[in-house]
Amino acid sequence: MVSGTDNWYATLSPGEAVSSGIVVRVMEGRAKKIEGNSDYPINQGKHNVVAESGLQGLYHPDRISSPRIRRGNRGEDKWDEISWTDALSRVSESMTNLKKSSGVVLVTEPLSSNLNLVVNKFVSKFNVKHVQYELIEKTNLRWAVKKVFKQDRIPDFDIENSDYVISFGADFLNTWNSPLRYSRGYSNFREQSTGSGRGTLIYVGSHLSLTAANADKWIYVIPGSEGILAYAISYVLLDKYESDVKVSDEKTWLKVLSQYAPSKVKELTGLSESEIEELAKGLVKHKRPLVLGGGSVGAYTNGMQNLEAIYMLNVLLGNVGQKGGVIFNPTPPILKGFPDHLSDYANFAHMRELGSSAKSGEVEILLLRGVNPVYGVPGFKTCLSEIPLIVSFSGIMDDSAMMADIILPENHYLEDWGSDIPNPGPGYPTIGFQQPVVRPFFEKRGIHLGTKSFPDVIMALAEIQNIDLGLNASNYENVLRNFVDELFKLKRGSIKANNSRDFWNGVLQRGGWWDVDDRVVNYELGSIPVPTKLASARFSGNVDTYPFYLVPFELGSLTDGRGAHLPWLQATPDPITTVTWATWIEINLNKAKELGIKEGDVIKVKSEYGEIEAFAYPHPGVSPDVLAIPIGQGHESGDRYSSARGANVLSILSPATDEES
Repeated sequence: MVSGTDNWYATLSPGEAVSSGIVVRVMEGRAKKIEGNSDYPINQGKHNVVAESGLQGLYHPDRISSPRIRRGNRGEDKWDEISWTDALSRVSESMTNLKKSSGVVLVTEPLSSNLNLVVNKFVSKFNVKHVQYELIEKTNLRWAVKKVFKQDRIPDFDIENSDYVISFGADFLNTWNSPLRYSRGYSNFREQSTGSGRGTLIYVGSHLSLTAANADKWIYVIPGSEGILAYAISYVLLDKYESDVKVSDEKTWLKVLSQYAPSKVKELTGLSESEIEELAKGLVKHKRPLVLGGGSVGAYTNGMQNLEAIYMLNVLLGNVGQKGGVIFNPTPPILKGFPDHLSDYANFAHMRELGSSAKSGEVEILLLRGVNPVYGVPGFKTCLSEIPLIVSFSGIMDDSAMMADIILPENHYLEDWGSDIPNPGPGYPTIGFQQPVVRPFFEKRGIHLGTKSFPDVIMALAEIQNIDLGLNASNYENVLRNFVDELFKLKRGSIKANNSRDFWNGVLQRGGWWDVDDRVVNYELGSIPVPTKLASARFSGNVDTYPFYLVPFELGSLTDGRGAHLPWLQATPDPITTVTWATWIEINLNKAKELGIKEGDVIKVKSEYGEIEAFAYPHPGVSPDVLAIPIGQGHESGDRYSSARGANVLSILSPATDEES
């Protein structure tokens, strides 16, 4: 019997929209248990099933254990194992023999902090086009925040200290932005230990999400009309409560908003005049109101305007920079040279441009890291046939990796170094650090096989080409050490140390660095933009042929589908329906009876762009004109747990875009 001694290591869980801080229990070199890091500002000790499932990702039986090269046709899943030396030399040779100097495209998930710096150096030196892609993108949210609040970073929404919250489609208890942080704040919001009583939550949306189910009142609106409702509320605030709301040009505001008076928008929103006035009254009568908007509200063709109208309510209520309101996030220090501009972020238009370039033969090498566009972008798979070389860095097989010619598997995050700047942050500068808590699982296969760190691989490619990236580091760990040395020179923040070595150890022990004293105090909103006429949401298909609104929604377990290969996440019941391991279609209970549909029936859903089949789930919390289908299943290729399971609702969506963004 070997007497075991357990060690706990602080690191990050990057599987969510905003990385959470975790501590991992390691016994005899094996990771055994994951818990929340009580020190990390984002989650403060809480964690969820996504963080917990990191262990299954680390010890997954289908992990790719060494570089592979395709044998046979793309998509046949026939591979030969090759060494890292051979694999890197093949990629390097292809980059040297380009017909066009700009023929290489790197597609990644949205990057932050040091990894973004390394990638930016790489793409600039090699003349590589870098496209950031996120399946559930936040483009409209970022741009609305920029326009309304003049901020490049998403603010912190102080739910904890608010007493009245209206959420327009933002499922902040389950999937939106930073659900661990918001859930913790929501708990205090309900207890209201400040003495102002239990906070009130109103949810406005077209789908009964987890947040809607927890609300005091769920208000159904016609999909795409959320911005109209926000304008109607703004009109009531200015017309009836002018002493509580001030704008520079009230006459102009009222003139524009008068067309959205509650009496005029009933058919557009589905809400009566009294219901709209009640919402406005609730905002004014409470001391610390807060309005949120996100999720599908920003995903319509008028999503940008919807979110602008929603977040403008916070400006009218004067809760910007106030306790229980909208708290701005400062830019973390020493980020000179770190790309962090709105134009650098992912959007659907970039992926459509990439598809067109691929079809026309302009893309010679496609590098894919942390993304699965074959699954998330309808029609993208057909664009790949004209690309001579596709390289995937995926550590487990997915729809896009299956179409690759070479796979360079990267380490699991519990085996790797990293850092993250959360966006949104907690209202003060926060930088999370990720350290390897165990040795790489496949290192026993030798230095020529196994998995490697993605930034180390691209730094190795630069070394093969004799190109200096200007990082003053031989590997990614040293990049992080250099960065931490710069943090140490600031002589402030959460880590106190006498020398850089002790400072480095302190950062790793606590899982990051933050400075609670650095907050945005002097903010200037400037002139508030006068509201403009709202565009109506466009929907594809004739209403007689296609009578339902399709509302896709995220799951807190599978998120955007990246967790489909983990059985713990597949087996986590949806909190509303309790369904697992499948795709279901939520349909109104009475509508289902009218159509002769029972629970468990396999039904076909058809749009102008395709059709899918899934199980019916008759539901009293669904409007008669809505079908709600979860995202995450329906992978054509993958591992033993995700492949050919359920249906992919993304495959039947219209490729319509928001012209504003």
